Amino acid sequence: MKITLSLEKTTSKDISIMVDAFRASTSITIAMDKFNEVIPAFTPEAAEKIAKKRNAILAGERMGAKIKGFDIGNSPVDIKNIDNDSNNLVLTTSNGTRILEMMDSTVLIGSFINAKAVAETSLEMAKNNNFSHVDIVMAGWKGNFAIEDFLASGEIIYYIQKKLKETNDKEFDFDISEYAQSAILASRDYDAVKNVIYNTKSSKRLIKLGYEKDIEFSLQKNISENVAIYENGVLKLVK
Repeated sequence: MKITLSLEKTTSKDISIMVDAFRASTSITIAMDKFNEVIPAFTPEAAEKIAKKRNAILAGERMGAKIKGFDIGNSPVDIKNIDNDSNNLVLTTSNGTRILEMMDSTVLIGSFINAKAVAETSLEMAKNNNFSHVDIVMAGWKGNFAIEDFLASGEIIYYIQKKLKETNDKEFDFDISEYAQSAILASRDYDAVKNVIYNTKSSKRLIKLGYEKDIEFSLQKNISENVAIYENGVLKLVK
């Protein structure tokens, strides 16, 4: 089993875990409590058309701010608290939903809030499908490295490594890339992680826009067992 870490583009044809900690991955994960499907859209115009056709809640942001005319932004707190009578949420974001479009593999959604669940699900799927490569893919910010995605990925990879070490099955012999190992090490001091993340450009941008509660929510560890899978253009819970 090969475990790697990438930015924006996956290197795996087997399983990829998309990580956009602020906030798409967290929003998608928590939306699985409220909606049967989350439909990612790659432009606001496409999102509006899909939402109208499917009578869906319309969520999205550009540059962190809620898109004018949308029901809500890309806010996990707002998604958690929304009252709705729709089975579907349409979501368009600056980074996370854009990354999904480029992936040619089985794609899962990972974050701090479901790190353990997505790690264990990825390994179970790998075993069941004879896959040999799990790639954790950081969404970043407009093509650039984002430390919150790196640290959230480290949390996921930590649980992958933990599970693999607990497994005696020879088919789970594993190799974790040095980049992925560095993410594990960086993520182990939770107080330091939170301190660093609260001072990133992403956090400062969200705080300025009034979304500090989203930061706090997104940094919680393992509060959800939801794992979303991207298939046929929609996100659903892994069954």
